[in-house]
Amino acid sequence: MLTQRKTGQVTTIVRVGNARIGGAQPAVMAGPCAVESREQLLAAARLVKAGGAQMLRGGAFKPRTSPYAFQGLEEQGLQLLAEAREETGLAIVTEVMEAAAVPLVASYADMLQVGARNMQNFALLKTLGKAGKPVLLKRGLSATIEEWLYAAEYILEAGNNQVVLCERGIRTFETHTRNTLDLGAVAAVKGLSHLPVIVDPSHGTGRRELVHSMTLAALAAGADGALIEVHPCPEEALCDGPQSLPPMEYLELMDDVRFFGRLHKRGRRGLEKAV
Repeated sequence: MLTQRKTGQVTTIVRVGNARIGGAQPAVMAGPCAVESREQLLAAARLVKAGGAQMLRGGAFKPRTSPYAFQGLEEQGLQLLAEAREETGLAIVTEVMEAAAVPLVASYADMLQVGARNMQNFALLKTLGKAGKPVLLKRGLSATIEEWLYAAEYILEAGNNQVVLCERGIRTFETHTRNTLDLGAVAAVKGLSHLPVIVDPSHGTGRRELVHSMTLAALAAGADGALIEVHPCPEEALCDGPQSLPPMEYLELMDDVRFFGRLHKRGRRGLEKAV
């Protein structure tokens, strides 16, 4: 398999703008669940930049369980994301929901996200393999590790090896959290595949009070970074407010992510000297 890690093979580094995912330092993609307005997005982008994250996330097309829920601003949202990139210099990642929409979304975004519901949308995966843009592939709600890696295989087989895997929680019998964040899968996939792996603790837990600790736990398990929902005023968010970090909590988390990165780098140097 093209996704398989060969003996001695290092993790593939995926470059998105100035961001490097899979290197020695954790990469963070942060921003609101959905692009709601120009004011909201630019405020979020400035906050994300101030905290030190490398990329801005934001949904322009939103697949929702209810047809009556906010579905996103669509191309207007993409235009606002491009404006936020122009102001902050942050690369942007946003979701694409169908193969026919890939050219449009790719004309604005630096990285294309495949949501959990589309992990096995094989027509979309094949199209992304030929799109010439890095891809963020979320694990499906009930997908096994093998199914997740085979989904990535579709993209690589079509010619695109710039793929980042994202563990975003799976559905179990537990109801206290929105999903069950499978950190065991993070450690397992790091051994099975050369592709970088990040986590989404926001969707993985659905509870903002758990995002900080689960981010650090994921990094300790070997994750190459995190996808974090941040909102200037979560109480006013049109979707996923309860799992979105307010400004101060985001800044505190980023301080700890940087501290973890320094410890990790120091540990790697010590190991290299020992060897």
